[in-house]
Amino acid sequence: MPFLIKPVLSPGTLARVPQPVIPTGDGLLLRPWRAEDAPALHEIFQDPLIHRWHTRAAHSEEEAGGWIDEWVAAWTEERTAQWAVADAATDRLMGRVGLNGIALDDGVTEVAYWTAPAARGQGVAARATTALARWALDETGFHRLELTHAVANTASCRVATKTGFALEGTKRSAGLHTDGWHDMHLHARVRGD
Repeated sequence: MPFLIKPVLSPGTLARVPQPVIPTGDGLLLRPWRAEDAPALHEIFQDPLIHRWHTRAAHSEEEAGGWIDEWVAAWTEERTAQWAVADAATDRLMGRVGLNGIALDDGVTEVAYWTAPAARGQGVAARATTALARWALDETGFHRLELTHAVANTASCRVATKTGFALEGTKRSAGLHTDGWHDMHLHARVRGD
């Protein structure tokens, strides 16, 4: 049965090109993950605040390396797109930003991020999210970027608001964390915002 509408983005939009390095313009780079990032990724995932808002744990550098392998493969499979956020001058790992649940046909994906403990308070998540949104909406052609976070995660809400993601509502009991179910804020940006 034929579709009446064309896909927003065609299959291969991401996979036919190497994952780009995206500069923020203010000292950070969004770059593809590399195997040598595994020790720093493992160390970051020992942080209690990371455990509070994420559902995965990295028990070893090898496990962190496995995540990196998954993230690299996911680009060519166009399932997710994950970037390491690094200091442009030193390449020190400062955080992560990514697109989850990519739906090319609909031109919709979800933005996610975290910041390394040593980099908090420097606007890393907001700067990286701004650069990623610009790339996804303006350069690549996504139509809609969604962003969800636990209502109790006020720092994440500040990032969403600061980066132009309008609060669209609250999804009741929609996110399961280690301490139980959380109401989740839904924010979004659409092309042209």
